[in-house]
Amino acid sequence: MKIKSLFFTFWILVIHIHAQDTYLISYEKYSNEKKVEEKNKIKVASNINETIIGTENNFSQKKSFPNEISYFNKKNPTILTYITQFDSIHSITSNDSLIINKPIFKITKETKRILGLRCQKATTTINSNKIDIWFVNNIGINAAPTPLGINLGLVLEMTRNNNFTIKASKIENLKNIEPSLYIKKEINQEAVDLLTYKDIIWKNKFVEIPLLINQQINFSSEIESNDSILRFSNGTVVVRKIKLPIIKEGSQLFIDVKEKSNGDAYDRTGSIFLIPTNNSINFLDALKKGINKLPIYTNGDGKKYQGYFSTENYSSNIELMRFFTPFGINKFNHIPIKNINWQNEVDYRQEISEFQTLLSNQEVYIGYFIGNYDGGGHIISSNLTIHPPSKITLPIQKTFPIFNTVNVMEMSGQEYSTLFSDNNGLQVEFTLNEDYNNAKLRFITTGHGGWENGDEFVPKENTIFVDNQKVFNIIPWRQDCASYRTYNPASGNFDNGLSSSDYSRSNWCPGTITNPYYIDLGNLKAGKHTIQVKIPQGKPEGNSFSYWNISGVIIGD
Repeated sequence: MKIKSLFFTFWILVIHIHAQDTYLISYEKYSNEKKVEEKNKIKVASNINETIIGTENNFSQKKSFPNEISYFNKKNPTILTYITQFDSIHSITSNDSLIINKPIFKITKETKRILGLRCQKATTTINSNKIDIWFVNNIGINAAPTPLGINLGLVLEMTRNNNFTIKASKIENLKNIEPSLYIKKEINQEAVDLLTYKDIIWKNKFVEIPLLINQQINFSSEIESNDSILRFSNGTVVVRKIKLPIIKEGSQLFIDVKEKSNGDAYDRTGSIFLIPTNNSINFLDALKKGINKLPIYTNGDGKKYQGYFSTENYSSNIELMRFFTPFGINKFNHIPIKNINWQNEVDYRQEISEFQTLLSNQEVYIGYFIGNYDGGGHIISSNLTIHPPSKITLPIQKTFPIFNTVNVMEMSGQEYSTLFSDNNGLQVEFTLNEDYNNAKLRFITTGHGGWENGDEFVPKENTIFVDNQKVFNIIPWRQDCASYRTYNPASGNFDNGLSSSDYSRSNWCPGTITNPYYIDLGNLKAGKHTIQVKIPQGKPEGNSFSYWNISGVIIGD
């Protein structure tokens, strides 16, 4: 009786296949054996002729876009077609070979039942990941939750590194519905090449906002401003005025820069900064009308330090990124050194999600500074990218700029920050208009100048006090500068076998970003507070002097 029942079940299945019934297979994900909650589960429609790999959205009457699927047809079993619908009209397709770089599967003797079907086990390795696949190969259907293993047969379970599993949870019979019905309009669309397809799909996942395109930053007054790009300080400061879109809460923001030399052979300080314009005095006024528009800080050394810290009527620049140009990348690549191939440009990219509230749905002024005295200077391009919220929860944060000693108006007479020659360093009083819970100080610091005995090449401790309590101390130092030798064709070479770009420095290297420190301050109540930054700045030697570029912004809930 039992044998007869099994035979009957198998005969019914064969009839269904010959009738070209389509099966809708639902899959669920598990991480470390715990079910993963999903809003759009994997679904696969398949019969003996063709297969569509998609999600619940693909088979819904009201699709949301973009909508991506993979299509497999046994008439051409070496090709997989990718299709993405951007709306009800527009879509792109591309073909991928299932033969080129085809993974090699090892079929084992292990078997188990999934949803009543007896499965075999196959294993392979993809990008150092161990993949186990459980499949059925005797019912004429080729289907899988991903393109991997689709040629094996009907894949009902796939596990990566023994800790992440995609497993079939249900198989439904859709009778005489052909899978291609779900992509009838798109299947004959003109295809693009695979690399172009992947690039379009990747860029569609986020918003990219161009800020600068091949912008020259140089020492020259010949290039004039236009409606959206403003040039100041003899061309060493470029400001982009731009209206940014609404940014969804929890999004991640990145700013990037591509830089190459257009004539300047030296390593230079670069800074990208946001100019607050909500006060009666702002840095934009100084750029337009002169440095004397800014509040002055003095420490008794006889110098006037303009615009370094926030006051009741002025907010200092908010530094988004500090970067350092390498020695003459691209322009000086003609300098030969055996076994070294010079890079053509340097890419900088940094997350700035903490400044979302300052950017979302705002018209802002974003400034770029590269200190140099060369008519060719540097060429840069820059973008802001906005990436939608992921599983990582990012709280909306308030920001309050405290200080920024990077003298971006150097070519307009703004003083170098040598104020740390005083034992008290930088001392600032500030007033918070509201409580800042879980407050942090976003602190960037780099030491410069003085040649070989100066603070650029001598480790110096930075100590920070808030409300007279020490909250942070560190010796900021980079020992990995030699890693960037191929970015520095014009770097000088010394008798000891080192290049200048190889030398360790005070928290920067030619061709790198300097990352911020995030210093816990606890909960700061509304009202007056003090902050002090102390650095044992070295004394001048002849015409050379040491100085420290620091910036600080308080962020909090």
